Amino acid sequence: MLADALEHLVRGIVDSPDDVDVRLKSGRRAETLEVRVHPDDLGRVIGRQGRTAKALRTVIGALAAGEPVRIDVVDTDRRTR
Repeated sequence: MLADALEHLVRGIVDSPDDVDVRLKSGRRAETLEVRVHPDDLGRVIGRQGRTAKALRTVIGALAAGEPVRIDVVDTDRRTR
């Protein structure tokens, strides 16, 4: 449910909604939602000084009803060495 809500919100922000991918990963402390977008849309999802990303975290945190949830915006353009 949280992943679907986050994907819906992010698709409304970006220019390439077909490239949005949200994955749910379970960890020891909290669930993590990984958001992957087209490299050109990365700045839109993060926003100025991280305001958009913070707003997304606030909305998803409210939907989580007190359960700990992390949201990571993954840079898909960065190459591993």
